[in-house]
Amino acid sequence: MQVTETLTEGLKRGFTVVVPGSDLSEKREKRLAELSKTMQMPGFRPGKVPLSMVRKRFGDAVAAEVMEASVNEATERMINDRSLRPAVQPKVEVVRAEPDSDLEFTVELEVLPEVTIPDLKAISLTRPKAPVTEAEIDEAIARFAEQRAETEVVTEDRPAATGDILTVDFLGKRDGVPFEGGAGTDTDIELGGSGFIPGFAEQMEGMKAGETKVITVTFPEQYHAAELAGKEATFDITAKALKRRVAPVIDDAFAEANGFENLAEFRKFFADRLEQSRAGASRLKVKRALLDKLAEQADFPAPASLVDAEFAEIWRQVEAEKQAGRLDEEDAGKDEETLRADYRAIAERRVQLGLLVAEIGRTNNVQITEQDMRRAMIAEMQQFPGQEKMIMEFYQKNPRALDRLRGPIFEDKVVDYALELATVTDEEVSAEALFADTDD
Repeated sequence: MQVTETLTEGLKRGFTVVVPGSDLSEKREKRLAELSKTMQMPGFRPGKVPLSMVRKRFGDAVAAEVMEASVNEATERMINDRSLRPAVQPKVEVVRAEPDSDLEFTVELEVLPEVTIPDLKAISLTRPKAPVTEAEIDEAIARFAEQRAETEVVTEDRPAATGDILTVDFLGKRDGVPFEGGAGTDTDIELGGSGFIPGFAEQMEGMKAGETKVITVTFPEQYHAAELAGKEATFDITAKALKRRVAPVIDDAFAEANGFENLAEFRKFFADRLEQSRAGASRLKVKRALLDKLAEQADFPAPASLVDAEFAEIWRQVEAEKQAGRLDEEDAGKDEETLRADYRAIAERRVQLGLLVAEIGRTNNVQITEQDMRRAMIAEMQQFPGQEKMIMEFYQKNPRALDRLRGPIFEDKVVDYALELATVTDEEVSAEALFADTDD
């Protein structure tokens, strides 16, 4: 095999590879001989079909098979001999592949850059932490109890106020004509609650059972019924009953009714949930800080092919947000050229950071175990109750889909490794500060 390097430009490499025709002929003959031993044809005993007949029937197919295998083998050997690390699948193009002649083809590829790992011990980070207080546990339990509150009819003669529940009949009209889906009977509406058209429930405040009222509302521009979106309508309201929520007494009996031994165990459950939530937010923030520090030190070129792929995915999401009218104000005010440049810079940063994280893991032998994968699959199945078997079968039939689980696991394990070496100082903050910006 003869290899000639034709391109060395940044991370791009190009080669011309020539495989001697004699090698191809030898492989073709060997493959035809293998077929002749298993081939069956009328008039011949199994394995006794003449080689000339095998060649006549399968010669072209074998030649194509041998050529493809030779291209793959030669490409792999060329890459290994030169210790190249392709960023993406090499582009291969056959130049000459005539019978009884040498096989000539070209290989173009981008290689991964030399990645210098920064001194992880020199990185200093602050990890925010927000201790759980007894008052916060009380608030969490109160919210839980409120969701399980029962309702009772208000017997005193008073108007409906925020927090009350008004049972009403209503009839919606457009220009005095009832419209489809605009009527309801014995409907409970919480004043101050959500779920109705803005301004609908608010105008019922002050009504008493037995009273009627006509209210006017404007449907939201994004309302699901296009014929009503942005339109004004009236509703005839008849108040039939006034109710209020009665929160349960939070004691041992309430705890037992919800599956706990006593109130102490009930409180511990909520305390643990709050702790877990805050530990997750704390972990997320220190992880982001670490990755930002690493990104700042990722001083190497990113393969254009990887940046292109990352940018294409980002831009697809940006265009979807744009069509849905959900672009943030800063992006909405930019022209497309500026927006593309900004997001391409983000794509390049992501690729550089990904390569640096991968190199830290590779050089420090960070491994993903079967136990790691099992935990990830269990977590995946817990998100879709009742579909566990279907999810398991999907991954069994599509092993490559497991890569979607491996990536985050590997990144987290590299982050754990780096945090062990970095200097991390805990800082007590409020719960509001801890959770700020954790949804970005």
